[in-house]
Amino acid sequence: MRERGESLPKPLVEIGGRPILWHVMSLYAGQGFGRFLLLTGNGAGKVEEFAADLPWDVSCLDTGAETPTGGRVHLAREELGDETFCLTYADGVADIDLRALLDFHHEQGGAATITVVRPANPWGVAELDGDAVTGFREKPRLESWVNGGFMVMEPRALGAIGPDDVLERDPLERLAGERELFAFRHEGFWDCMDTYKDTLLLNELWETGEAPWRPLVEA
Repeated sequence: MRERGESLPKPLVEIGGRPILWHVMSLYAGQGFGRFLLLTGNGAGKVEEFAADLPWDVSCLDTGAETPTGGRVHLAREELGDETFCLTYADGVADIDLRALLDFHHEQGGAATITVVRPANPWGVAELDGDAVTGFREKPRLESWVNGGFMVMEPRALGAIGPDDVLERDPLERLAGERELFAFRHEGFWDCMDTYKDTLLLNELWETGEAPWRPLVEA
């Protein structure tokens, strides 16, 4: 993100003239979710300034610039209270049905649900028959499912998340080992803004009217 985000917190890097954080929050707001808790770190003050002008019920909790992802959630346990809550990152967008995700979570009865996706392979793939190349496929979807970042959790899931944890490692592995973690398969569009190249791609999709998540955020 150096080209655009070196002096700007990543959640405030813009897609279509709006911070990526706005896009993520609008996905939820457009589907009936109205209360947000932002776990801030690097550039917390700038994020809080941005959040102050949003039309939703938004609170910010400064969890420190160096705190790992699980540690941020651990610090928010009192604010999260005793209700089911949704959890996501500030850099991923999708044409995801969040109500379907929530319904799936309740049907499974587990402590947590993660959305899994099959992103496009960043490279073209050569198809082989022995040593002969029979053709090519341009950036096909991966066969494996990966964590797409849209999660739902029950309060008891917080017991698996410690102050020094990276959320994607020990906490989710603990929940999986206890058969308390379920996977909601999302077959539609998903992408995250990990690099400057991703920023260019998402901006191109938005500016050409081909952003699959756009109808949801403009609802």
